[in-house]
Amino acid sequence: MLQGSNIFGHERPLVLRISFTTCVVTTVCLPLLGLIACVFISSVFHYEDSTGTHCQVPNYLPSISASISLSPESHIWRFCIGLHSAPRLLVAFTYFKFYKTCFASKFHESALSRLNLAFALTENLGLLLLTYVSSSETYFVHKEGFVLFLVSSLVHMLITCRLWKAIKKYSLSPEDAKSHRWKVRFLLLNISFCAFAGFFYYKHNMYCESGSYTFFALFEYLVVFSNMAFHLTAVWDFKSREVMVISSSEDKTF
Repeated sequence: MLQGSNIFGHERPLVLRISFTTCVVTTVCLPLLGLIACVFISSVFHYEDSTGTHCQVPNYLPSISASISLSPESHIWRFCIGLHSAPRLLVAFTYFKFYKTCFASKFHESALSRLNLAFALTENLGLLLLTYVSSSETYFVHKEGFVLFLVSSLVHMLITCRLWKAIKKYSLSPEDAKSHRWKVRFLLLNISFCAFAGFFYYKHNMYCESGSYTFFALFEYLVVFSNMAFHLTAVWDFKSREVMVISSSEDKTF
């Protein structure tokens, strides 16, 4: 919603209001749609390149790293991630401000909220690294970016669940209880999917079994989807809030 007017030569600031729900959903949907598009294009048009590995055994799904390193998939993925990065930072700082208000008099939770912000920022940094440095360009940097993203996201989710456990304890809102419950569920799913992805990645590299890389790719998708679902719970946390963008300008007179 836009607000602004010009009365007797005085121009009022232009105010843009966006619901926080819209901001969160857009932030999550951009990488989700980007990933689906990349995997689809790689599977249909670059099947051999995206599913081939050093083992040279049959595989049926491309890994995320393979699907976002080809063209035009890499451009689609970089566009989506670049566009979603600023709103993602906004969500991270909004949570931090919210935690500061909730735990102003609690030293332990207050320290955890600062640590949580740090891991939210490194999670975003890791995602940017693995996005803009593809595995086909500089594998080491891409790999370190992926590890940074994965570790940071897991720690961020763990700390978030701990903070919301404290919030739920003192809150009378059923929305807060539901948010905590689903955060824990998505965290457990994410850890499980990470374990399965690591197991099949190990089997593929050690034994070159047919289909192992396919299962690795599948669980890799589920790791990302469960991470996105975790972030989507912000819709419950800030349901009634709005994002305001205000353009200030000097008053003008005739």
